[in-house]
Amino acid sequence: MRYNRLGTSELEVSQIGLGTMTWGQQNSESEAHAQLDAALAAGINFIDTAEMYPIPPRHETQGLTERYIGSWLRARGGRDRIVLATKVLGPARAIDYVRDGETRLDRKNIEAAVDASLRRLQTDYIDLYQLHWPERSTNYFGKLGYVHNPGEKAIPIEETLTVLGDLVESGKIRHIGVSNETPWGLMTFLRAAERLSLPRVLSIQNPYSLVNRTFEIGLAEVAHREQVPLLAYSPLAFGVLSGKYLDGARPAGARLTLFGDMERYTRYSSPEGDAAIRGYVGLARERGLDPAQMALAYVNGRPFCASTLVGATTLEQLESDIGSIELQLDEGTLKAIEALHTAHPNPCP
Repeated sequence: MRYNRLGTSELEVSQIGLGTMTWGQQNSESEAHAQLDAALAAGINFIDTAEMYPIPPRHETQGLTERYIGSWLRARGGRDRIVLATKVLGPARAIDYVRDGETRLDRKNIEAAVDASLRRLQTDYIDLYQLHWPERSTNYFGKLGYVHNPGEKAIPIEETLTVLGDLVESGKIRHIGVSNETPWGLMTFLRAAERLSLPRVLSIQNPYSLVNRTFEIGLAEVAHREQVPLLAYSPLAFGVLSGKYLDGARPAGARLTLFGDMERYTRYSSPEGDAAIRGYVGLARERGLDPAQMALAYVNGRPFCASTLVGATTLEQLESDIGSIELQLDEGTLKAIEALHTAHPNPCP
């Protein structure tokens, strides 16, 4: 396993991080514990979760993922062996069962969210506390075509950052990060931290994969110049880059088999996406590579990426995903990937 410094902090995170959003929906508590055991044995130290998980969000399951991590920590001990990250919800009308639908990024809601996560995780502190998505209306979760809303009454970034600073002072969280952010949002957080002497954002967790390289357009430069690396989520684009869904296949129990009709996931099954996926899967097979490992190895190799978050429903999948750390793509493969990207740019944003 390789490890990277997380921004300007003392934290070092494994290049492969363990995503957890299936635990409580597709995976049981015992299966979650088995994944955690296997991940640690392979050298993974970075565990990422969220108060909203599992996915898709439902009232009946909300918080189970954190509870499973908490019961594992209680059973295994060794809290200092892992870098534990979780997230607080942003505004979401569809999630009206959390804090009575008041999922704003203000003091009342952030403090309540942190305390609830700490209870479920059965820990005294969170290493990296992330804002799951912005308070304001902007482009994330596949939305394109920004439309400005000057009358919107969003919680100011400075106010949110002040609350997070107080939580760092209290010791409940150690560091802060953002997720599903834009270049403007990230730079505004960084400027506010410097101006107000508040904690600096350490990381940005956004989607990044062979079929969604939009991070490179504006955020990669910020990541490099400001030392705020990417925590790449959905590096297999909901599993499509494994090739298992080609030609209309729907394996039993797979995510798109279960949830592919939901609007948020239809971007992975567009004609443009299908053409690109066929190209990448075909390239991998031509070169004798596992398609999923090739896709992950590409993300692992990006210099702005501190950790690639993999999520699996079986130990076999997890072992294969972790094995991508051993794969170094040669120049010929990288050139072929760039040619495919030119032909099919970002079909699944």
